[in-house]
Amino acid sequence: MTSNSIVPPESGTDDARSADTAEAENDRKKALENARRNAGSAADRDTGTETPSLRLAREYLRLGGRRRSKIDDNITTVRQWEEDPPEAERFWQERVETLSKADRKQVEDFLPTINTP
Repeated sequence: MTSNSIVPPESGTDDARSADTAEAENDRKKALENARRNAGSAADRDTGTETPSLRLAREYLRLGGRRRSKIDDNITTVRQWEEDPPEAERFWQERVETLSKADRKQVEDFLPTINTP
């Protein structure tokens, strides 16, 4: 007699993600769609009242910037796996890195997070 005990994979591992159900995948897709829709609505609503930090982040992204933010327990760090196009890199160095720590954090908070596609 063989025992077929199934031990669920540890949360956060590749095995756990591969064991996701179609329902969990659909829930994630719906959450992402809702987040995008909410962000778009906020952007439309706030037209004309853009903060300087949001303007800087949008311009950096428009130039092809690839940095991503990681926010964990209200601590923001920036990750960069791919090089920025030269224009975006120059913009980041001249317009964002020169800001005070608090102002730079505000710009970083507007970058896409490592959890967004």
